[in-house]
Amino acid sequence: MTMKVLYGAGPNDIKTYDTQRLRDEFLMEDLFQADKVSFTYTHVDRLIVGGAVPVSSTLSFGSGEDIGTPYLLSAREMGIANLGGTGTITVDGQSFTLENRDVLYLGRGAKDISAQSADGANPARFYMNSVPAGADIPHRLIKRAESKMLTFGDAKRANLRNLRMYIHPEVAPSCLLLLGITDLADGNVWNTMPPHLHERRMEAYCYFDLPDDERVIHIMGRPEETRHLVVKNLDAVLSPAWSIHMGAGTSPYAFVWGMTGENQEYNDVAPVALKELR
Repeated sequence: MTMKVLYGAGPNDIKTYDTQRLRDEFLMEDLFQADKVSFTYTHVDRLIVGGAVPVSSTLSFGSGEDIGTPYLLSAREMGIANLGGTGTITVDGQSFTLENRDVLYLGRGAKDISAQSADGANPARFYMNSVPAGADIPHRLIKRAESKMLTFGDAKRANLRNLRMYIHPEVAPSCLLLLGITDLADGNVWNTMPPHLHERRMEAYCYFDLPDDERVIHIMGRPEETRHLVVKNLDAVLSPAWSIHMGAGTSPYAFVWGMTGENQEYNDVAPVALKELR
């Protein structure tokens, strides 16, 4: 298990960033490596982002050595989305089988965690978000059919999309973590359009189901001074509370969104008019 650390940056800092510096501070690549567990610890609301791809062996993790606690989830909760083939997460002896697009919620206090794939030729790809938690909530597997789907956008504006809530008060409760998956309708390219800010919550995106030679242009920064990241399949992006977050793809794609902050009010946002973008 590896743990990279990102310290975050403020809106005034990124005015001087070149492309590589912006990517170093906000983009997480190589989360999904065969037979490895890779984590990134960010000081942006102390979110941990991770990936695990068990191919030829079972992958075990759960130690809190890197964060100064007995176990990784001694004082944290975690959401795990399976973006690959069928796989199993075992937590303190309790096993959960995740099909593609299923999500597992792990409550505070989990100790020994392991991941394995049903078929190494089509391995599971477990994407993880973990945040500090102040309550004990039972583990829960949320199947795709159990998620709550909402439709946003307009095909005439190329932003029609289906958003599925998984870890959310209306589906499966948590302490502070929210997590879901958004798919664009055929022929649409824009996500999170029109843009907005949510000062009381940060967010992370993980783009997936994107062909290897295609890209998403992820737009971030303050509305009056935007920046962009060119991201590939299975890249993840940090979006601090001060930043907008929207993107357009060169082909169909999906993304996992995870959030944490002061509240779990999905609609606690400040819309940004397109004419205000610079």
